[in-house]
Amino acid sequence: MRLPELKIGNLVLPRPIVQGGMAVRVSTARLAAAVANEGGIGIIAGTGMALEELRSEIRQARALTNGVIGVNVLYAVTEFADLVKAALSEGIDLVFSGAGFSRDMFSWGREFNTPIVPIVSTAKFGVLAQKMGAAAVVVEGTEAGGHLGTDRSIKEILPEVKQALQIPVLAAGGIVDGHDIKEMLDLGADGVQMGTRFAASVESNASQQFKEWYVRSCGDDVILVDSPVGLQGRGLANAFSRSVEGDQRVPTAQCVNCLKRCSHKFCILDALRNATEGGDFDRALVFSGAKIDKIKSILSVKEIFQQLDAVLAAY
Repeated sequence: MRLPELKIGNLVLPRPIVQGGMAVRVSTARLAAAVANEGGIGIIAGTGMALEELRSEIRQARALTNGVIGVNVLYAVTEFADLVKAALSEGIDLVFSGAGFSRDMFSWGREFNTPIVPIVSTAKFGVLAQKMGAAAVVVEGTEAGGHLGTDRSIKEILPEVKQALQIPVLAAGGIVDGHDIKEMLDLGADGVQMGTRFAASVESNASQQFKEWYVRSCGDDVILVDSPVGLQGRGLANAFSRSVEGDQRVPTAQCVNCLKRCSHKFCILDALRNATEGGDFDRALVFSGAKIDKIKSILSVKEIFQQLDAVLAAY
């Protein structure tokens, strides 16, 4: 099977594969550039970054690739507008956003002639995004890692969204190998977004402990956590996830008001930083997709694409 090109706005991608924008600081310049060099879309996760840090990451990625680089900024963060505008002013190729979306971001995209790609979980929001000017949408099912907008499988949602829209539709959630990609394309997807597989890559900015835990984990380790963002998040069970079960809270030493709305159940920024920066791993929130058991080793991005190609060539 030969993968189709992916067209979003004026961009044409030889491979219809988007690397997920995983925060905090899992998806940085090195990972994004490596994916872009393989013909996919590399994504820098702007959530949790300072403005100058995001600008620096974009410039670093540009120095490493001539491919397509995007950013992903969670709508729930306080500095959403400033982060998106900073990325646009740096000439980013696309902007992705999840956990809700701003009507304003579509006008910002038109101003800079930059495609805006929201992440949705229903046909209704997909249609709304298309009407407001989205160049494409990512449809995310419950199999995805990180914050979830649905409890429905991508296999159920994808055909509904594809039927309702005329813009490209990218499938996300539980897509780890070439078999998963083939299944999503057969269901009508124009491309796929993959996060968990790239989190366990050599170029991922996650800590070595994080990556090794991915390799050791199985499906029974995957749980849901109530995030302060107001959504459930899919991740791996550990001491921290058990400490915030039910109504339990972990006090925040110093709140920096990173979210527009926060339950203060725990500090999401600290918990994610502990997972990626080699901090206190017992106080870490490690997001993961549902099919973590498919990841058997830490590979370079090039090796990941080689494995995908080998499986798809058999179809």
